[in-house]
Amino acid sequence: MKQFHNFIGGEFVATARTFEKRAPVDDRVIGLVHEAGRAEVDAAVHAARRALKGDWGRMSVVRRVELLYAVADEINRRFDDFLAAEIADTGKPKSLAAHVDIPRGAANFKVFADIVKNVPTESFEMATPDGGTALSYALRSPLGVVAVVCPWNLPLLLMTWKVGPALACGNTVVVKPSEETPATATLLGEVMNKVGVPPGVYNVVHGFGPDSAGEFLTRHPGVNGITFTGETRTGEAIMAAAAKGVRPVSFELGGKNAAVVFAGADFDKAVAGITRSAFENCGQVCLGTERVYVQRPIFDRFVAALKASAEALKVGPSDEPGVTLGPLISAEHKRKVLSYYERARAEGATVITGGGVPAMGGAFAAGHWVEPTIWTGLPQTATIVREEIFGPCCHIAPFDTVDEAIALANDTDYGLATTVWTSDLGTAHRAAREIDVGLCWINSWFLRDLRTAFGGAKASGIGREGGVHSLEFYTELRNVMVKL
Repeated sequence: MKQFHNFIGGEFVATARTFEKRAPVDDRVIGLVHEAGRAEVDAAVHAARRALKGDWGRMSVVRRVELLYAVADEINRRFDDFLAAEIADTGKPKSLAAHVDIPRGAANFKVFADIVKNVPTESFEMATPDGGTALSYALRSPLGVVAVVCPWNLPLLLMTWKVGPALACGNTVVVKPSEETPATATLLGEVMNKVGVPPGVYNVVHGFGPDSAGEFLTRHPGVNGITFTGETRTGEAIMAAAAKGVRPVSFELGGKNAAVVFAGADFDKAVAGITRSAFENCGQVCLGTERVYVQRPIFDRFVAALKASAEALKVGPSDEPGVTLGPLISAEHKRKVLSYYERARAEGATVITGGGVPAMGGAFAAGHWVEPTIWTGLPQTATIVREEIFGPCCHIAPFDTVDEAIALANDTDYGLATTVWTSDLGTAHRAAREIDVGLCWINSWFLRDLRTAFGGAKASGIGREGGVHSLEFYTELRNVMVKL
């Protein structure tokens, strides 16, 4: 059975306290995870601080960039190992992990290495009161030791999305992966050692949130900043912990994302796009669509078409040919999603398709499967229209005017992402300007340029990641004034 150890100061560290890692596809125990206690977290933070003051802190940008390129190349060299680890942890289809999770996980190191290598800073020449001149310029300094608290839906991708820029900027990190997905964060420790990243630059502590590794890490006084992707309530708890010491945070939190489909949109592309945004990764995508608003002239036709598209999805284990939908991450999350399915019926929703558990044969019957589900008929006040479910489901409602569509999309506590389907350029730009979100896709979904800003509005987060925007969190600007 696999053992997932902590990775501290370049060494894999076992602990007396372990917990089981279960496979989402059949609930089988596939590994034991070594839970970090307060002592292990303290050791990881101190290892990170030693590296920050040691070889890593003194290393040139050129050499740092070379090492991050080597990390990316080694991930790609061990592509099959990372792919197998990610699939075992999440149960997602092999095609999805192979085309998105692992390639993006490696690319994050190269993208941010290039950005740091080429980013400019400002300089000004000015007159001084005595008639002379002075030169003012900026230096970027690392933030310090960064706590990286990761989600389970895209484990490698979202972890390296933070670790990549943190290391590129000269910081050191202590990563707390989700207890549900320990594998790829642990495996990355082997990569760091193989390519020669100094000990303590990258550390991993396993465990849970309250009274475990997550709380010990975010409250540790040796941590200079905290970056987190996950649900809003957890973000609030981390923010409270970060207040001690006035430490900066970078949060990408929950969402209840809307899609808006106008009557003049390319109908087939809109159906295909929303099939992806509502159901991909079994709906476990922070950028996914759970609210769909369709202009009334095409509403009935769209509901029927999305129903057919959802029912064409193939649910099954990752290596089965043609599978497009895997299981949910855990039994606990399955109970949560199914409780919303029950709530939708209790609130009077019309179930267009799904709403239950698919029949799975053999050992897979014990897996965490749910049906892709579509509802109609509920008001904006309904629970499933207000709260993030994080499952393969969506509610579809009609609208008449552009004003109404924008108002409906904005009627939420969240503001992460939206996708707008229209052939009218003016309508597209107006929606992009007036829908209060961090990301707006026009006639697409999940299309990303890693140099651009990523983050949410309202209860969906604080700060922006991506490109030079990541540097605003992972570095501190220092002004230098030289009297000439």
